[in-house]
Amino acid sequence: MAGSSRSSLAERVGGAVGQRLTVSSIAAAVLLWVYLELTLGSEGSRASGLGFVLSDLVPFVVIVGLGTLVLRSRGVSAFVRRVRWVDEDRPPSSEERSRVLAEPLVAARTVFGYWAIGAAIYSAGNALFRHSLGHDLRVATAILLAGVTTSALSFLLVEQACRPLFAQALAGQPPARPATLGIRPRLLLAWVVGSGVPLLGLAFVPLTHERSAQVGLNVSVALLACIGLAAGSIATAIVARSLAEPIEEVRRTVGRVQDGDLGAHVAVNDGGEVGMLQSGVNRMVEGLRERERLHDLFGRHVGVEVARQALEQATGLGGEQRDASVLFVDLIGSSALAEVLPPAEVVDTLNAFFAAVVAAAAAQGGWVNKFEGDGALCVFGAPATQPDHAARALRAARDLVDRLRSLAAVHPGLDAGIGVSSGPVVAGNVGTGQRYEYTVIGRPVNEAARLTDLAKDRETQVLAGEGALSRAGNESSHWASRGNVALRGHSSPVGVFEPAIPRAADR
Repeated sequence: MAGSSRSSLAERVGGAVGQRLTVSSIAAAVLLWVYLELTLGSEGSRASGLGFVLSDLVPFVVIVGLGTLVLRSRGVSAFVRRVRWVDEDRPPSSEERSRVLAEPLVAARTVFGYWAIGAAIYSAGNALFRHSLGHDLRVATAILLAGVTTSALSFLLVEQACRPLFAQALAGQPPARPATLGIRPRLLLAWVVGSGVPLLGLAFVPLTHERSAQVGLNVSVALLACIGLAAGSIATAIVARSLAEPIEEVRRTVGRVQDGDLGAHVAVNDGGEVGMLQSGVNRMVEGLRERERLHDLFGRHVGVEVARQALEQATGLGGEQRDASVLFVDLIGSSALAEVLPPAEVVDTLNAFFAAVVAAAAAQGGWVNKFEGDGALCVFGAPATQPDHAARALRAARDLVDRLRSLAAVHPGLDAGIGVSSGPVVAGNVGTGQRYEYTVIGRPVNEAARLTDLAKDRETQVLAGEGALSRAGNESSHWASRGNVALRGHSSPVGVFEPAIPRAADR
């Protein structure tokens, strides 16, 4: 199916190329004939009446007809042979890619070659009827100027028709540098068609206008000006369209990217500067997709707030003192679970446990600083400032108890201890210049870990230090004092608290 689709594409493009070359050549030939018949006479010729028609019209029609047929048949067949890679359903080689990008130039050179041959044949035919040398030179010059105009138009028309093939050829390897005529040469072609050739013709009208012409000099000037105006309008419209359409597509793609659509893509269908612009937009979007992917992975590894701080501020080693809260949670009996459950179930249990921890912390604006085996360290109040960090941590602890008890119904044996502590910490990047991580260090971290060990033996499964309750505001009403306990590494006993109201699972 793909092969037939691409084959039809080659045939459609080849047919469009042949049709445009034929129409442009015939239209130019008719305008040239009208202009010559009105502005030139039969000076120096013995032919008149029917003989004059036979000496001018018949050779002209024969030359134009044969040239058009040969150009259409041979040009289209050769074009289809040169793009046979499309029929073979494969990407083009470098040579084939260069060849298809050069098709507009090939068409322009071919068209001008036929017009040059026509000028030579027509001049030779006129010599048989003994026209004057000046007459023959005027006709040949007019044909050559018309050939230049038709050749320039042919390039613009064929380049536009070949855009679908250019998109196929450039899909795998966008242009690194212009491989065909760029914006300036195309604008120059439009100037040649609309101004250069007509102005040159107007400059030579006094020299080429013959006394026996059917119209006067003024009419010749007006006629040539109208022809130049029409040709220039067509050339300018083609160039404007060839530049405006791809640039508009680029603008729409950039708009989609601005709206967050990083899957946007613009087809590269130009071998010049416009194609480089299209390719550049695609590379930009690809870079944004990669950056977003890295941002997402970065956030998953270090936490969204840490990732945002690293992206918005300068990174490096160092830290600052912050007042923050720490929630430490540790799974109970993880070694026993690993011994009695299959590996897949162990992994599922751990994943469900960590998912509950992340959800409970995130619901209160905290983040998981690190996973440590079967435990996790959650931080509130750093790096983002949270004046109510203690209340957030305590609410997260109560919420996590409910989540873990619900999970225990699905994963029997899942249980954990939770400890919460607040106070001054040092928060910042720790490590080396090549590898570092954001973390918090200080007494609250150690205290939360010790409280977690004690909480494993408590019915509520959670203990909080007095530093957290003193900063908790209204949240402290949900907690009750359980006296003082001695913690390893602490010089004096620490006041501890448990949830005051039994949780829903207890009731």
